[in-house]
Amino acid sequence: MDKALFDELTESLKEAGNICYGGQASPRRFAFDALDVKAIRERTGLSQGRFALLMGVSVRTLQNWEQGRRQPQGPAESLLRIVKNDPQGAMNALHG
Repeated sequence: MDKALFDELTESLKEAGNICYGGQASPRRFAFDALDVKAIRERTGLSQGRFALLMGVSVRTLQNWEQGRRQPQGPAESLLRIVKNDPQGAMNALHG
């Protein structure tokens, strides 16, 4: 292995260890804007009941998202981002 490459790899491992154990902050941060779930739902023209059914969640969960008491996470957040960016395409994909 090339010495320069080995040194770069060694330095990367040291940096990873420092980040892992709190010695330094990660140089990369990924932040996403909070979703306006109510605006996304309203763009689809669906009621809370129908939109909750589309999302696979209870109406109460949807209401918590819309009122900011909770934030969607994981697959629900991803699906909401898809619906936000292409409501019609998402509706067609989900309901043919």
